[in-house]
Amino acid sequence: MSIPPQPPSSPGPYGQPGQPGPYGQPSQPGPPPYGGAPQGWYPQQQQQKTNPLAIVAFVMSILCNIPLVPLILGIVALSQIKSRGEKGKGLAIAAIVIHSLVIVFYGTFVVLGLTGALDDDAPRKRDTTGLVTGPSASGPSATKPATKPATSGLTEIRKGDCFNTKDDLAQYGDEDGTQAARSVTIVPCAQPHKGEAYAVFNLDAGTYPGNEKVTKSAEEKCSGTALTSYVGNDPKVSEKLEVYYYYPQAASWLLGDREVTCFVGDPSGPTTGSIRAGS
Repeated sequence: MSIPPQPPSSPGPYGQPGQPGPYGQPSQPGPPPYGGAPQGWYPQQQQQKTNPLAIVAFVMSILCNIPLVPLILGIVALSQIKSRGEKGKGLAIAAIVIHSLVIVFYGTFVVLGLTGALDDDAPRKRDTTGLVTGPSASGPSATKPATKPATSGLTEIRKGDCFNTKDDLAQYGDEDGTQAARSVTIVPCAQPHKGEAYAVFNLDAGTYPGNEKVTKSAEEKCSGTALTSYVGNDPKVSEKLEVYYYYPQAASWLLGDREVTCFVGDPSGPTTGSIRAGS
């Protein structure tokens, strides 16, 4: 009697060792496609760029080409840098600081120039009537002759003063006015001079009324009786001399300047002697 063969044992649910299971033998991980151990993926960090306005503001603050523009650009650049996370904060701050110092520097000179503080001012020697007869005989330089005429601010001109100016009277505009030098050299009328003041008055206080209203007031008060009472009926005034006036600008008005100075002058050149009646 033969013994029937034993049926093959059934494989386990995952098969015997070395034999594939229902889903196949797990494969071994191969080498990474580019060699080395597998690496995680990280997003590349974006490099910060420098704000272009900050660069422009800094360059312009060094060159000082256009007033206030570097200051404005620097402020705008700081706002953009904060919102965009850009670089250049130091450049923007430097532009603001540099241009602010430049504005203060030039602003100081403008104020000093308008007030006459930069003038080489020396006291004037006047006679009993108030007319200038020469430099004062007192002061540290009284023992030495003056090396150059001393200058005065426009607000120091009095009625009857004769003076010289760097301006050319022939170039003074008739309608819109011309920006005049803010200082003159007051001299005795016996010396050659370009102008002679015949009236000085102040405009009403308040806010600056505008260039048009200021010039209109100056024309009204500098004409008519103000001139005729000073020169009398001298025909040479109307024949050779022209009427001019200094009036306050918007900048000098803020500093308290309200004065209008009416004067006559010969556009062709300096004259000698006073046109005042009885002089």
